Parts: sequence; C-alpha cells; structure tokens
Amino acid sequence: MIVTTTQSVEGYQIATYHGVIAGEAILGANVFRDLFAGITDIIGGRSGAYEASLGQARETALRELEERAAAIGANAVVGVDLDYEVINNMLMVSASGTAVTLG
Repeated sequence: MIVTTTQSVEGYQIATYHGVIAGEAILGANVFRDLFAGITDIIGGRSGAYEASLGQARETALRELEERAAAIGANAVVGVDLDYEVINNMLMVSASGTAVTLG
C-alpha cells in the first residue's frame, strides 16, 4: 500500500477515487511518564517517553488508514494529513487522505 502526502504518485495514474478516509489513535497518558516528562522539562532535554508514545500513535493511525483503504478496494492513499490533539490528558493522532486505485 502506497501512502503519501502528495496528491499523486510518480509513475502511476490514479484510475479510481474511493473517497476520503481516516484513521485515528488515542493513547492515554501514563502518570509516571508525565512525572518524568515534567522533570525533563525542568532540567531541559527531550522526553523520550512522549516521543515514543507519539510515534506509536502515528503508526497506529496510519495502519488504520491503510486497513480502511484496503477494505474498500484501494491500493494507495494520497494527500495524507496528520493531525495531533490533546484531549483530557490523552493524545489523539488522526490521519486522513483520499483512498485511490493506481493504474
């Protein structure tokens, strides 16, 4: 499955548009991770725990996007956009794009 932020895929023609699809992931914040992230913020540096959670949420959202595209017969998703939100101490990552069949 080709997943790209561009509107087309070089070397391919879009044969069929299947419509806009989305994949989401919501991860709860861990108390210990919050504590260590707070310490990191005070003394400086990067928060590895939050970076790992963010990466996990992004991969989950993109995997869900691919699964939904495959379920409707698409073999690619173009114009992918990733959005990040914090809702009630939970991290939400949303991936959306247009499911297409490349010819």
